[in-house]
Amino acid sequence: MKMSMHRLSLRRSAKFLVMVSVLSIVGSLPLAAPCWAHVGSPDVYFQGQAGPYPITVTVRTPGVIPGIAVIEVRVADPGVQQIHAVPLYILGPGSKYPPVPDLLTRSKDDPQFFSGNMWLMSTGSWQIQITADGPQGNGATSVPVPAAARGTLPMSKALAALLVALMILIVVALICIFGAARREGSVEPGQPPSPQNVRRARMVMAITAAVLVLALAGGNFWWDQTASARSRRMIYAAPALQLSLQPDSTLQLHIGDNKWHSSRPDAVNTELIPDHGYLMHLFLIRTPGMDRFYHLHPRQVAGFDFVDDLPPLPAGHYQVFADIVRSSGFPDTMVSEIDLPHVSGKPLAGDDSETVAPPLSNTAGKSSSETFPDGYRMVWERDRSPLVANRLVLLRYRLEGPDGKPAADVEPFLGMAGHMEIVRSDRSVFAHIHPDGTVSMAALSLADQSLNSGKAAAAARPAGDSSVAMSMAMPTSGAGGSLPATVTFPYGFPKPGVYRLFVQMKHSGHITTGVFDCDVQ
Repeated sequence: MKMSMHRLSLRRSAKFLVMVSVLSIVGSLPLAAPCWAHVGSPDVYFQGQAGPYPITVTVRTPGVIPGIAVIEVRVADPGVQQIHAVPLYILGPGSKYPPVPDLLTRSKDDPQFFSGNMWLMSTGSWQIQITADGPQGNGATSVPVPAAARGTLPMSKALAALLVALMILIVVALICIFGAARREGSVEPGQPPSPQNVRRARMVMAITAAVLVLALAGGNFWWDQTASARSRRMIYAAPALQLSLQPDSTLQLHIGDNKWHSSRPDAVNTELIPDHGYLMHLFLIRTPGMDRFYHLHPRQVAGFDFVDDLPPLPAGHYQVFADIVRSSGFPDTMVSEIDLPHVSGKPLAGDDSETVAPPLSNTAGKSSSETFPDGYRMVWERDRSPLVANRLVLLRYRLEGPDGKPAADVEPFLGMAGHMEIVRSDRSVFAHIHPDGTVSMAALSLADQSLNSGKAAAAARPAGDSSVAMSMAMPTSGAGGSLPATVTFPYGFPKPGVYRLFVQMKHSGHITTGVFDCDVQ
């Protein structure tokens, strides 16, 4: 009877330890972190020229570094026979000594589509140099790619179950071993343990269980602290953006310190360089309806402090996105929110712009055109096929004059034929893109200099000068020296949902912003 009670007690103790062990292991498993690159849109999309060959490039960046990036290239010329690609840094010694380029695989079903995998071995501002071989010889281009870990890989369920089972086995075995040693260690062979030995064995087993529980709890605490410290150092997070409205209706902005950047002075750098002529592009969107949109350009007052003379604003809660580019070409999109009263403000001037739109509904209609008060009209030239997440799509827009014909007075806006801001209904996705794609023009300029580092003209250009990259992105002028009335943006929506698209073009000195809603499957 006593032995039966002893076995029952041992079973209860084992069950308790199993529960503690499982909870400890489950609590220590790594969890996937949210993605904040370009704000929820980490993949890179680019369209441009590789010498004489028009190409469209998709770079699906890895979520962890080192990691494998997937490169997809579509060529417009069916005569292109080979595509080579090689990853290297934009700046520094790593930009001067590229490894041997990889030959991308040509699709058997689509001979104009090439793909391949490439390792990005460390964080920082990378570029993928692409060379196309075809009937007109070789042509090359370079696509900037910011590389940063966005989270941790979760442990597979099978491996987690195996580790839990092994830990339970070890814990139970240790308890039994210590208990048996105290109960039977001094007993002659063939003799049963005395009641005193049994009681002491139970006490030893209880003490062993308590020690093991404390050891597991301490190990779990140590693991959490170590993983948290490593995450802060390794996983990318955009700097904090602090906002405050002053009595004179100016908005003060401060870019917070960011250890992720400061710990990588060679690969990322912290200094800011202009992109499209400005150190910061600021976007204010009134929520939840997204019925007010402002594209502003604060001026730098000192270091990482900026100020903006706000235009007239209605009261409301505003989602704020701020784009900057580091001197290495690495972009940051900072996110914040602010409640604003009615602001009298100053009239918009220069390159600042605003628009008013109907509130966004949870189910977006198939909006395909918008007519403006001056009689101009913007048309989304879309086909009937649905928009699908993580699939490259060319978003094409045409600006028409009051006569219904393509506008003949289109001008560059911030050095580009157009700009687009893409926002998901829950604001978990934000992307500021151009006809070249999702890359910043400052980074594209640096990559162009790296690609042509042997040329005197490239060497003479100052770092961060995006004039060449912008000129590369500009389409051929139309009649009378104006730009074509149609602009195309390459993009891939990162996840299903309802999106609002703000499309900006300029004509006769006036900035026009079209607003379009869409559902992505």
